[in-house]
Amino acid sequence: LLREHVCYSKPGLFNHTPLHLLLFSIIMVMFLVALSGNGLMILLINTDSRLHSPMYFFLSWLSVMDLMLISTIVPRMAIDYLLGHGSISFTGCGLQILFFVTLLGDECFLLAFMAYDRYVAISNPLRYSVVMSRRVCWLMVAGSWLFGLAIYTLSFPYCGSQEIDHFFCDIPAVLKLACADTSIYEALIYVCCILMLLLPFSVISVSYLLIFVTVLRMHSAEGRKKAFATCSSHMAVVSLFYGAALITYMRPQTYHSSKQDKVVSAFYTMITPMLNPLIYSLRNKEVAGALKKLLGRRGSFYG
Repeated sequence: LLREHVCYSKPGLFNHTPLHLLLFSIIMVMFLVALSGNGLMILLINTDSRLHSPMYFFLSWLSVMDLMLISTIVPRMAIDYLLGHGSISFTGCGLQILFFVTLLGDECFLLAFMAYDRYVAISNPLRYSVVMSRRVCWLMVAGSWLFGLAIYTLSFPYCGSQEIDHFFCDIPAVLKLACADTSIYEALIYVCCILMLLLPFSVISVSYLLIFVTVLRMHSAEGRKKAFATCSSHMAVVSLFYGAALITYMRPQTYHSSKQDKVVSAFYTMITPMLNPLIYSLRNKEVAGALKKLLGRRGSFYG
C-alpha cells in the first residue's frame, strides 16, 4: 500500500533547463505578488473605516483563503525544485489534499455569498444594513468554511508506480495510482462537485440575473453605471475561478490528461490568487483611496 512508503511526485511543471528556470522564476514572482497583494488587501480593509462594510468583509476573507491556497502549493513545489527531488510522504500528500480541497470549497461558497451581498445592496439598499448585519456576515463566512469539506482520497490501495504526474497532490492525479475500482469514488466526487461548485454557481447566476433585472429598471444612467462597476470585479473573479475548477473536477477521470491538468491547476492555484487583489484594487476607488491614505500616513511618519 502507498501509505507504507514514500509517495513520489515528478518534478511537476519544471526540470532544470534554462527555460524552466525562467518559468520557475516567474511563478515565484507571482507567488510574492499574491502574498503582498492579498496581505495588503487584508491590511487596508482592517485599518480603514471606510472599508468596514459587508462587501469588504467578505473580500478580506477571500484574500485570507487565497493566501492559504497558494501557500499550500507553491512553497512545497519550490522546495522540491531547488533541492532536486520531488518526494512527499503519504501523510504530507493527504494533508495537501485536505487543505487544498477544503479551501477550494470554501472559496466557492464565499463567492456565492459575495454575489448575494451585491444583490441585496443593489436590489434592496434601504434594508441592506439589516439583512447583511455583522452577525449574518460572520455566519456566512463560518458556513463557507464548514461547507468546504474535503474528500479523503488516500484510503485506496496503491500499487505499481508511486509517481504522481503533477506538481502537487491533486485528486485526479492521485486516483490514477489506485489499483482498485474507483468508479464509486468518482461518482462521489461528482456529487461533491455539484454541492461545492454547481450549487454556489447557481446562487451566483440567480443573484446576477436578479441584479441585471434590477439595474434595467433603474431610471438613472449613473446608477446603472455604478451598479455594473460594483459587480464587474466580482464577475471577473468568479469567471476565472469557476472556469478552471469546473474544467478540472466536472470531467470524468478518463478525459483527464496530465499536461492539461497541470496547466488548469496552475491557473486557479497560482494565477487566480495573484489576480484577485489586483482586480479589486485597480477597479475600486475606495480601495485605491485607502491605499493612498496608508501611503500618506507612512510618508508623514518617515517625514
